[in-house]
Amino acid sequence: MLKTKQKQKQQGTVSDPQPLSLKERLAQRRKAERLRKELVTFTTFAVFFSAIIGFLLGLASGPKLGLGAAMGVLCTSLSFKYPRQALWAFLIYMPFSGTITYTLGNSPLLQLAKDGFYIPALIGVIQYCRREKLPIIVSKQLVAPLALLLALCMLTMLLVNMSQQFAADGDEQPLFMGILGLKVLIGYVPLIVCAYYLLRDRNDLLFLMRLTVILILVCCGLCFMQYLLLKTGRCEGTRFAEGAAQFKAALDARCFVGGSVLYSPQHGQIRLPGTFVAPWQWGWFLISAGFLAFATAFNDPKAHWRTLGLTSLAAVFIMAVLSGQRVALALVPFTFVLLLLLTGQVANLKRFIPTAFGLLLLLGVAALQNPDVLQQRLDSFESRWNASPPHQFIVDQFQWVTRSSELLGRGLGRATNSARTLGETALIETYYPKLIYEVGPFGALAFLLVVTVLVYVTFKAYRGLRDRGLRNLGASLWVFVLFISYNTYYYPLDVDPVAVYYWFFAGVILRLPDIERAERLEASRKDQPVSTKRRRLKRSGFA
Repeated sequence: MLKTKQKQKQQGTVSDPQPLSLKERLAQRRKAERLRKELVTFTTFAVFFSAIIGFLLGLASGPKLGLGAAMGVLCTSLSFKYPRQALWAFLIYMPFSGTITYTLGNSPLLQLAKDGFYIPALIGVIQYCRREKLPIIVSKQLVAPLALLLALCMLTMLLVNMSQQFAADGDEQPLFMGILGLKVLIGYVPLIVCAYYLLRDRNDLLFLMRLTVILILVCCGLCFMQYLLLKTGRCEGTRFAEGAAQFKAALDARCFVGGSVLYSPQHGQIRLPGTFVAPWQWGWFLISAGFLAFATAFNDPKAHWRTLGLTSLAAVFIMAVLSGQRVALALVPFTFVLLLLLTGQVANLKRFIPTAFGLLLLLGVAALQNPDVLQQRLDSFESRWNASPPHQFIVDQFQWVTRSSELLGRGLGRATNSARTLGETALIETYYPKLIYEVGPFGALAFLLVVTVLVYVTFKAYRGLRDRGLRNLGASLWVFVLFISYNTYYYPLDVDPVAVYYWFFAGVILRLPDIERAERLEASRKDQPVSTKRRRLKRSGFA
């Protein structure tokens, strides 16, 4: 046992927490029994109430709306009562939200379903913080930048969106467009505090990272099935489309999971959406999944979970090729090398040589058996690069925006894709030019200040850790925050999954010092009365 602990310490993996005493296990069992009774009682009432609402709406507007309303009321009610479980449900549901939405008919209620988990859970976290007199903004250094950003956004809303509302015709709603644009811009920032209080101890941290690996594997597996169905002809895709439709992703070509599909192999055009709404969202899921899988593959205390992390990393590499996502094909290998260098895991590679060799062999065999697929993807990437080099594309977008920018911007939501139903929007495919267009140069600089301070405080948080395993895991997550903070190619911070993962895992990093501090206090206070332990554990995370 001692040798195992020494080996884990040398490797720098996140060690398992110490086992609980008999009194603590009995107390946990009694508490679990009480909570189980409360859950049954409240759930029974919530189901009954939701069924009544759904039945009445179903009679008035049809069965689909009634079923959707019943499920929405039920999920919202349970989320208010159990915010911790709602946050876990939010993280699980998010990668599959596009699939569920289009499977059940693309109802607007289904598109808002994930916020039905998130918003009640956020209210629960805020109530917990007020009750326990805990800070809602967990890093004081973020207060001023966030206040400045919010003030500039509200100024744009009042002076630009409001004036456009008075001058608009009946088809446009600039004020509502501004509200939606504000929600898209900073709506998920509170996930920092949600993640901070969700993780009570090392058990929760390990559960989160392992859950993430499982979700990555499931999503990649579903996308692989989607690829096979298209390749074998079970799904037509866009191969029989005519004209320009052969080169555009279409919702009518949807196959198995996800949303819009582009599959015209006769023209070398393949863009799969995986479990998401659009192909480019799936590409950014693969990029973010590379960071998260790496964190588990190199830092989990259990060998089988590290192996599973490496397997999910291999799945990300495979799907980056098969999905036809050029941005993922370029960035997944790049970010892997970046992680190895910035986290110092190059020195630990020898521990993973047997497993890594097997996975590389698998990838090599797959590449040799399908050389045309790999060559087709490389040719597509090369042609795209030659036609529009990313660096030149970014420069061109900056130049175009700065020539036509205004001091307070052209209005929140005016370059937000999800706001197009509320009025005329501009298609700007780089993030910081998009911010300049919407909220002006000062608003864009304010957002840049927010992410810069976030990078700084998360860096300080993980670098101050003494536990090598926690520090290595924090380093992996920090590289993700760093990379997304200054990435301006496309706009992943506007939509799932990056809009969720970025702010959430920033909160996870900020929580790591508290987890380490609590463990050190627990180790030094083992002789304290049980009541003191319970009080301290209660303050480590909301119930």
